[in-house]
Amino acid sequence: MTANISLPEMVCNPSDSIIRKSAMDTLKIRDDQGREMLLMKAARDEETGEMVAVDELEAVIVTATFRNVAERGGKVSLDFKIRVPHTMLDSKWQIKLHPQLVILGEASGIDDVLITGSEYRKQQLRGYEQYDRFISRIITDPSEFIDIANLDRFIERNIPRLYAFKTDSSFVSDEDFTSVFGVGSREAIEHYTDNAAIRRNESRKAGKERMFLKYIRNPLLKENIKLDTVLYSPSEDFTYQYNYSLNTRPRLRKAEIYLNGEIFDGEKVLYTIPANDTVTFYISSISMFADQSEHFKTKIIERKVAADMSCNLAFKVGKSEIDTALDGNAVEILRIRNKLDELLENVEYDLDSIVVESSASPDGRYRTNAMLSLARSRSISSFLSGQVGNQALPFTARSKGENWELLSQLIDSEINISEECKEDFKRLMLIDSPDARENEFKKSPCFKYVKDNLYPLLRSSSIVFHMHRKDMVKDTIHTTVLDTTYMEGVSMLKDMDYSSALEILRDYHDYNTAVAYLGLGRNRSALDILEGLERTAETDYLTAILYFRTGDIGKAVDRYVSACRKNPFFVHRGNLDPEISSLIKAYGLNSE
Repeated sequence: MTANISLPEMVCNPSDSIIRKSAMDTLKIRDDQGREMLLMKAARDEETGEMVAVDELEAVIVTATFRNVAERGGKVSLDFKIRVPHTMLDSKWQIKLHPQLVILGEASGIDDVLITGSEYRKQQLRGYEQYDRFISRIITDPSEFIDIANLDRFIERNIPRLYAFKTDSSFVSDEDFTSVFGVGSREAIEHYTDNAAIRRNESRKAGKERMFLKYIRNPLLKENIKLDTVLYSPSEDFTYQYNYSLNTRPRLRKAEIYLNGEIFDGEKVLYTIPANDTVTFYISSISMFADQSEHFKTKIIERKVAADMSCNLAFKVGKSEIDTALDGNAVEILRIRNKLDELLENVEYDLDSIVVESSASPDGRYRTNAMLSLARSRSISSFLSGQVGNQALPFTARSKGENWELLSQLIDSEINISEECKEDFKRLMLIDSPDARENEFKKSPCFKYVKDNLYPLLRSSSIVFHMHRKDMVKDTIHTTVLDTTYMEGVSMLKDMDYSSALEILRDYHDYNTAVAYLGLGRNRSALDILEGLERTAETDYLTAILYFRTGDIGKAVDRYVSACRKNPFFVHRGNLDPEISSLIKAYGLNSE
């Protein structure tokens, strides 16, 4: 015996169904003396070893079913029916049905459906009642372990000062009460405390989990349950309309659901319901309207190009000579040399010239710093010229002077400098003279921090390598290349990742942008684009969907009919999209 799942409101032809009837399991025969005898199918009971009659229940109708469903807003609604024949229902049983969802080759369970007989539920609740009675015997108030009546008399006779507090409504401090509540009274409480009862109570607390398992062998399930219904008189088949909302994902074109389960009598599994029928949903999506034609863009190729790199060579204070022994210089020189070798060996470009520009911190006079930074640029240029072999490359040394612009950016982003100091520095930047500006800055409370931590970052150099493309005469060439960024957006569109696709396609404002907007339910934005495009079968069909969504039914019908006349494919496609399907049913559009 088994349960059955099917699609709701499906009209099936007899040829689509396979009806399995149970084999005859009882035979009437007569012996040689004419006595009538009954022969029945039997099986040996595993527990008792006795042969018992087996009754084969009538099987259900198994129908191979599928349906096309539409994806909207990144979700697909999967609706199906679960039917259990009345021959599988019993008031002492519980049937657990486990729908299994198969997508992209992987199966995962969705919420179960429980069909519980009334006697089975009574037995469940009886277990909870027994457990509740056990829990009610656990004492939570420690005072219940004390013989209050005898303790009260003892205190009245032996500790009258403490007993006086019983009828005293005035405020008493903790210190005063503690001084009266002495050792004798504590001993009295311990004397009148039932320690045996406490031990029994602690034992009950420790045994709560064990008693739960003893009394509640079939717990009421509250999680991952779609339905738990109690049947009181199971004389008819049980039918349940199951609704499941599936989030779409890339490459999802089909979803399948099958059913299995168990029949329980108490905690014992009477029968395992085998997986049988499978309902298949073929998912239609707006993404199928994506135009996958190659998209090209014009690329401007410049003859002259430049590559730059930062240079972090260290110099002694006030000096411009390169000292390879200074910390980090050896590593930095190797990095520069590798970059230079890479450019000299490049097969696409020829190296034309090298520009070196150095900057300084504001520490000292502006003119002195400008001269020092120029001297350091010349020192780096002289060093590089010795690394290019026989090639005669022109070097240009430049001085950027005191790098106040970078200093302003560093101060503004520094979290260890107060907002007040940042505002003061912005006002200082209005002073035209760099030397006067520095003198004022020295009065700032954050000057020392800036000098120690940020000034070193200003003493840097940059190297710009100017090159040209080999065998190229014109300064610029315009060529057409595949727009890989756009095609990536189209790929995301095909995978129903509308949000990511729109991030790429938004600026193109074309047909595929409209498809992305439509997939996200941004109807007005999609319609604005499509109305400005050439009317094709595809644009007519999509605008029909959008007009339906925006309530302009007349235009929706007109555009759908136009799409079908241009391409008969849309006569069949219309049944897959709920908007168009509603138009077809309401106006009989496909009756011709």
